[in-house]
Amino acid sequence: MNIAGIVAEYNPFHWGHARHLQLTKESLGEDSLLVCVLSGDFVQRGEAAILSKFARAEAACRCGVDLVLELPLPWCLSSAEGFARGAVSLLDRIGCTHLSFGSELGELAPLRQLSTQMLAPDFQALVSNRMKAQANLSYATAREQVLTEIVGESAALLHTPNNILALEYLKALQTLHSSMQPLTIRREGSSHDGEGDEHCSASELRRMLYEGADFHGLLPPDSEAVLRREMAEGRGLPDKNALEISFFSRLLAMGKECFDDLPDGADGLGRRLYEAVRTQTSCTAIAEYTKTKRYALSRVRRLMCSAVLGVKAGMAATEPPYARVLAFGENGRRLLRAQAESVLLPIVTKPASVLKIGSEAAQHFTLGADAHDLFVLSYPDHKQRVMGEDWKRGPFIL
Repeated sequence: MNIAGIVAEYNPFHWGHARHLQLTKESLGEDSLLVCVLSGDFVQRGEAAILSKFARAEAACRCGVDLVLELPLPWCLSSAEGFARGAVSLLDRIGCTHLSFGSELGELAPLRQLSTQMLAPDFQALVSNRMKAQANLSYATAREQVLTEIVGESAALLHTPNNILALEYLKALQTLHSSMQPLTIRREGSSHDGEGDEHCSASELRRMLYEGADFHGLLPPDSEAVLRREMAEGRGLPDKNALEISFFSRLLAMGKECFDDLPDGADGLGRRLYEAVRTQTSCTAIAEYTKTKRYALSRVRRLMCSAVLGVKAGMAATEPPYARVLAFGENGRRLLRAQAESVLLPIVTKPASVLKIGSEAAQHFTLGADAHDLFVLSYPDHKQRVMGEDWKRGPFIL
């Protein structure tokens, strides 16, 4: 049986995601199963999702995913490389046979060529030397310059976000020595952060939702129904002002030493963030002050989220120690039963059971639970801001 692994945020689940599921099934067979590793309440761009991980997992399950697993927080807030490695590791150890991902290119061969080159023994040294030679040169720019010298025009594939993630997935498959076979689906419709095509991108949909625009028909019916229910019950669309206050107050309470132990906080970036916290008057201003030509705004936002949520350097250096189940349907139930004795990592369906796995698993789960408590403080309806839900809530079952 083919089991396709998918890495996603589904923020929210839209028509492009539905198309990806459909084409994955067409490629691997209608009887294939779909397993998704989903980001939690805070996503890789360094901000809160528009719906809780529970609601997004439910929407994914209702729209065709058989089993939804949570990516623990340290990997959600990692660079593209760490994010991909953590998610691919989970899918590999849960027993997936394929890894299906979108890309602007839609072809594996050129992506594989680039990913192999990026794993060459001397590649990172070449990039580091380039950055040392040119002040304020970002890692992404240095990497593309080095690749251009080696492979020519195909290095331009790094210009688009889904191609970049595709390369990281392929790198992860190689470094983890995974037997999963890659499958890439060409991305169509709006660009990742674009507007104006038949199918809206996730970022465009988020903008429309916050502007109060009519979104009827812009999401698959089951996804739209979950979103409308969450909004009607006061859990949809985080209150950005509430999050701003929570983030700012936590950052102000942190000592200088805390900023020295943040992921991606090297080269003085953690100290620069500390200085910004002490001199700026909003989270937006803090991020703008901290970013530089070398360090992009998205990296700074991840750094801020890590600081606020307690993620330390090195936490995502290994592989996730468990697979927490957020949602499943009947096929997912059968897969869990079939894999119960053969998977290479503990499966968590009852939150309290994570305490029996070990201290590392308990630490990661606690980070995610605390992050969820902070997330619910942004619910529009104050009555919905209930603490401790992560330790009590089991999977959604379709």
